[in-house]
Amino acid sequence: MTLQQALQGITCPLVTPFEDDSSGIDESAFDDLVDHLLAGGIDALFPCGTTGEFASLTTEERDRVHELAVEHVDGEVPVLAGAAATSVADAVSHTETAAEIGADAAVLTPPYFHTANAPEGNQRFLERVAERSPLPLLLYNIPVCTGKRLEPETLAAVATHDNVIGLKDSSGDLEYFLSILRNTPDEFLVLQGYDALLVPALRMGADGGVNALSNVVPEQYAELYETYDDEQGENLQDAIVPLFDSCANYGFAPATKTALEYCDVIPTDAVRPPLVEVPDDGREAIGESVDGVLESGN
Repeated sequence: MTLQQALQGITCPLVTPFEDDSSGIDESAFDDLVDHLLAGGIDALFPCGTTGEFASLTTEERDRVHELAVEHVDGEVPVLAGAAATSVADAVSHTETAAEIGADAAVLTPPYFHTANAPEGNQRFLERVAERSPLPLLLYNIPVCTGKRLEPETLAAVATHDNVIGLKDSSGDLEYFLSILRNTPDEFLVLQGYDALLVPALRMGADGGVNALSNVVPEQYAELYETYDDEQGENLQDAIVPLFDSCANYGFAPATKTALEYCDVIPTDAVRPPLVEVPDDGREAIGESVDGVLESGN
């Protein structure tokens, strides 16, 4: 299966398990998580994204997480390495290291903190990284973290670059998502990153999803992808929404880790500052939401 084909399914943006909030990566728990995802039918893995707390990892830790993923899947599914950075040079460096490790592609956000003062700035940034990256790039629109969205005109311009393969959109704006579908080439992959909109997006032409909660219930996400045009797809989408709402309330990494701990996939839901764990009064609701999704599957 080619990379393009694999991404026309469900890609999981993995959490990064920690032993506690001040220790290193729990490599054993990471391996258990990957096994859980592969057994659940996930089509590709994306370590060191937003849900993976990449911004709280050292460069060495990011590289190690990518190594663990590549080594553990051993070619069974593609690995997309997180390459977000605020400078072209650092983003290119991340892609180069990821290529050496054996990743199949890299995921790139526009710069954060000092955001572009005009849409042309993001276009220049993305094109210059694409020109130098040894890996194909999946772009990542997440305006809540980067300050501004990638404008449709910017994406239309960079979508024709040979080294740019598609977009993960986590804006939650379905009208924006549809504008990207309309204004990019057919071969440009448009992936829904907002879990609550996955079924509507797939019905309107999305190629697949990159969804945080597939960490927790990968079988149900794989089933949703296969049944999105049917009543069962609607049932699964409806069941996922309460769990997604918990993520919106408590943060995607904390809520996803709490749900994974509830399912006995990882031993602790520890996150690193500035994130904090889900408070006690939210844990029961997350557990009930997980049970609701599991009960909705076939």
